[in-house]
Amino acid sequence: MLSFLMRRHVLAPIAATLVAMLAPASADAAAGPVSASQASHTQILSPVNATGDLETVPAGLRIVLEDGWKTYWRSPEDAGIPPQMDWTGSTNVASIEVHWPAPHRFSTLGIETLGYKGEVVLPLEVKPERPGDPISLRGTVDLLVCSDICVPAAHQVRLDLPAGAAAADADAGNLIARFIAQVPGDGSASGLAVERVWADTAQKTLAVRVISLTVPLTEPDVFIEGGDWAFGKPDVAFEGGGKAAILTVRIAAGPDSVTLPGKPLTVTVVDGGRAVEAPVTVSAEAPAVAGRMADLLPFLAVALLGGLVLNLMPCVLPVLSLKLMSVIRQQGQELRRVRLGFLATAAGAIAAMLVLAGALAAVKAAGGVVGWGMQFQQPVFIAAMVVILLAFTASMVGAFEIRLPSSVMTVLGGVGGNGLAGHFAMGAFATLLATPCSAPFLGTAVGFALARGPLEILAVFGALGVGLASPYLLTAAFPGAVRLLPRPGRWMGALRHLLALALAGTAVWLLTVLAAQTSVVVTGSIAAAATVAIAAMTLAMRGGRNLRLAAVPVAVAALAGTLAIPAFLGHRAMAAPDAAAASAQWRRFDQADIGKLVAQGQTVFVDVTAEWCVTCIVNKKMVVDREPVAGALSADGIVAMKADMTSPDAAIMTYLAQHGRYGIPFNVVYGPGAPHGVVLPEVLTEDAVLDALRRARSAG
Repeated sequence: MLSFLMRRHVLAPIAATLVAMLAPASADAAAGPVSASQASHTQILSPVNATGDLETVPAGLRIVLEDGWKTYWRSPEDAGIPPQMDWTGSTNVASIEVHWPAPHRFSTLGIETLGYKGEVVLPLEVKPERPGDPISLRGTVDLLVCSDICVPAAHQVRLDLPAGAAAADADAGNLIARFIAQVPGDGSASGLAVERVWADTAQKTLAVRVISLTVPLTEPDVFIEGGDWAFGKPDVAFEGGGKAAILTVRIAAGPDSVTLPGKPLTVTVVDGGRAVEAPVTVSAEAPAVAGRMADLLPFLAVALLGGLVLNLMPCVLPVLSLKLMSVIRQQGQELRRVRLGFLATAAGAIAAMLVLAGALAAVKAAGGVVGWGMQFQQPVFIAAMVVILLAFTASMVGAFEIRLPSSVMTVLGGVGGNGLAGHFAMGAFATLLATPCSAPFLGTAVGFALARGPLEILAVFGALGVGLASPYLLTAAFPGAVRLLPRPGRWMGALRHLLALALAGTAVWLLTVLAAQTSVVVTGSIAAAATVAIAAMTLAMRGGRNLRLAAVPVAVAALAGTLAIPAFLGHRAMAAPDAAAASAQWRRFDQADIGKLVAQGQTVFVDVTAEWCVTCIVNKKMVVDREPVAGALSADGIVAMKADMTSPDAAIMTYLAQHGRYGIPFNVVYGPGAPHGVVLPEVLTEDAVLDALRRARSAG
């Protein structure tokens, strides 16, 4: 089986199988001596310690570079020299084929180079002249290593493999397998494909269209070899929500660009840990591309549906309760006034969604990390939401009730407020409270939008707002339906207190989120300040002139304190370890560990969650923490990883973006049968989780 270990089209899956079956053996038997030079060390490794009857013996040339130094790929681009290897001193060696892991791009003063830093292993495929006889590898490896200066490094490397049964070396096998997985293949393992390459001779550019058959593209790069041309760093234009991209590179040097069409080239596309290498022939014409609007329309429909479903999520229920009380009070009013009230609520929901879209587009344009509901990672925002919810609660129980449109509580959307400003604010508040929830179709629409430009973000989020506002728009179209509701009466007092309890419960839940982000002391201080603020507001609105003069400054100071406390005190506790993730059953998320665990034959369940994500909490209570799923996740060979997004985490956001996701919950299962992961739906079911675990665990 090892004889075809190095075949390019099976490198990644066979590497995982090799590592999973390796048994510990003597590391010295399969590793040659280390050759040291300035800033670099080299060594030959093999995952077997004897030749056995292998027709092809796997090995690897390990290169370790000191911090701040780099060496070069087989095609260094603007500068540099690739490693040169001479194996003429070897015995019983017919040929040695070198495989090259995907390189990194280095940009220095406008000069683009391709190479490696830290550590790299070049997988070797050694064919013996006489299989079964001893092999003696002897080689000279010449490197150019560069930091602020460049120095040549000459290394003498060797490895002797005796005849006899080929026992496995787990340490060498794991190391070589890790870099085998980074060798670009034909795309069958990575899910990438180079669809077409064409030249624009007038603009002196070359364009490469790459598609992803699995997860969306995030940060694709392209390296082009062949001919006498030199190419620059690509400009990237995403299509189809990241499922495709056009990489356009400038022809920096070489023959006239008019001679490029029809020429054969080798194109290597890298996207994070994935890569594909393809021989191509340059075309003279660009492929026909569907219009931008045609690409956008299906996602607008998905966004409308996602916004509509969002009304059924528990996040929006507090606002629906407020609207219900408002509707009941509107019975008997003229239909025009009822219609305007619902249109104002719908306008508030859509406007708030567009404001959120504009903020996300601005953050993305500035190079920041964006995502759905990420404002709930900020303690100041949550503190403000707590104040608003407590104000609604106080209004529900009759602490104050101001009906004038110009009043503070009407602007906040207070219950009983008859002004359009109050209805508008209620719709905007519905959008803000909806963002901790995820719903079916929502992730697809948001992922498409945030992977594209400002136009797509605004269009998709606008469609989400229309979907969220659709119940209000429907009632505005048929305002007479309000008359079907029960008449106002004494029963409304009991309902008001019940709804006030629901609003207070939402505020308490947000305080628990604050506690997870900051500390119990900070959260207690916020709750106390918010309570003082609401009490002072009540006195200011219900008391006489003298009481108002005394209470208004107290209310303003308490409100300011509510928002300032998390900003000044909360940062200390945000770095505290996650107790749940550190428990015996759950491991803290580390993306680098996933591949290692899968290579060892284990199955990994990743749960990206947050304390402010209502859908995440429902998934946990109804599926993840209940049998039989909880038992399955505790079984041998299963590793449960928790990625906590309660507070900002750049590593988790990068991981989400690699999968084309910009919101949570996000659950995925990896294993020998699914090294690239099985993505689960936003709303989990028992069958979906268990089926994904079975598929990922099976290597067949």
